[in-house]
Amino acid sequence: MEGIEHRTVAVNGINMHIAEKGEGPVVLFLHGFPELWYSWRHQIVSLAASGYHAVAPDLRGYGDTDAPSPISSYTCFHIVGDLIALIDTLGVQQVFLVGHDWGAIIAWFLAMFRPDKVKALVTFSVPFFARNPNVELFHSVYGDDYYISRFQVMS
Repeated sequence: MEGIEHRTVAVNGINMHIAEKGEGPVVLFLHGFPELWYSWRHQIVSLAASGYHAVAPDLRGYGDTDAPSPISSYTCFHIVGDLIALIDTLGVQQVFLVGHDWGAIIAWFLAMFRPDKVKALVTFSVPFFARNPNVELFHSVYGDDYYISRFQVMS
């Protein structure tokens, strides 16, 4: 699509698919659930035309990025680690970070854990939550079929 390039990079013990275009300061786009890099295709083209290097990965477990089997491989620390390694692979010190939905949650963690890597942060659809949000609130407001409710490990 309009000159968007695709490649696979080795990060944090996995292979990550990224879509990218342009040169200049890096804008890193993080997709939501259950999306892929493709969600950002229009923004990639637009920002590349405006002098930015727009990069949108498929996050761990999505699309053409590796999906390790153990559930324990999907903590926020693993996913943020993937992104730190990606930023390093891109050869930059900081990125403009944009996250939507699930990507917004990861963007908040990245900004919290490694503020030195984030020049600016924009999130859509999801406000900042503490590390352990009150999942019971989601159950009571949206019911057991709400996607956040369904993905919880209940004892």
